[in-house]
Amino acid sequence: MNTPLILITNDDGYAAAGIQALARTVAHLGDVYVVAPDGPRSGAAASITCTAPVSYKQLTSQPDYSANIHLYACSGTPVDCVKLAWDNILPRRPDLILSGINHGDNASISVHYSGTMGAVFEGCMKGIPSIGFSLYLQRGQRYEDHPVCDAALAAISKLCKQIIENGLPQDVCLNVNFPVANSFRGFQLCRQARGRWTAEWASATNPHGLHSYWLTGQFQDLEPDATDTDFSALRAGYTSIVPITIDMTAHGCFDDLRLIIDQ
Repeated sequence: MNTPLILITNDDGYAAAGIQALARTVAHLGDVYVVAPDGPRSGAAASITCTAPVSYKQLTSQPDYSANIHLYACSGTPVDCVKLAWDNILPRRPDLILSGINHGDNASISVHYSGTMGAVFEGCMKGIPSIGFSLYLQRGQRYEDHPVCDAALAAISKLCKQIIENGLPQDVCLNVNFPVANSFRGFQLCRQARGRWTAEWASATNPHGLHSYWLTGQFQDLEPDATDTDFSALRAGYTSIVPITIDMTAHGCFDDLRLIIDQ
C-alpha cells in the first residue's frame, strides 16, 4: 500500500507563513507536494491561465521542511497549480488536496472570490477529498503576528488523517475557518452566512489623470443574530466547517420554478 500523497497549494504564494505551517503540520501523514503560486494570487477564485504559458520550478532551498516535503513554485493561479501538479509533477493520484492556511478568512460569500477555495473546488471536481483552511484575521492583522495556534494545527492533522482514511461525500469539499485564538475551542459544523460586500472601491492616485481605484470594501453580515452560520461560529471562538458541494444546481427550488415555467 502506497504512503498517502498530499498536495498543498494556496493563493498567498509558496513562501507564505500559512502554507509553511500547513505543510509541516501534515508532513507526518505521508508524502507532501507543495505546488503553489510564485507570488500572491488573492482573489483569483477558480480562474485559470489560458492566454499565456504556465511554468513551474522545483525549489531546493526550502523552508524548515522535512525530506518528504517537495516544494514547487508555479507562475499561474491556484487552480493552475492543481492542474499542473496533477498532470506533470505528482508521481501518482493524490489522496488529499489542501489549500491554505489563508491569511484572512474565506467565510460566507468570500468563498466565491477565494483563490484558496478555487483550488479546493478543482480538487473536488477531480474526485479527491479537498479542504481549504483560512484564518479569520481582522483588517490590519498579519498571520505572522497571529498564527494558527499549536492546538488548532493538531486539530488540522487529526482532521486530515480522518479524511484520508474515510474520504468525503461525493462532490463535497470543506471550507474551514479558524478564529484568531491562543487555544482551540473545537470545530463547529455550520452553514455559510448570508452576506454582501459594500463600499468596495477606494480612490487611487493615477499620474495620467485616469479614474483609478483600489479594491477594498466592508463585509455586511445579513443575519448577525443567526447561531448556525460560519460567522456566528467564528464570533463565538469556534472553528467553522462548512461542507460545500460543487453541484451548483438549486435543487430546492424546482417546484417553485415549475409553477412559473409551466404557466
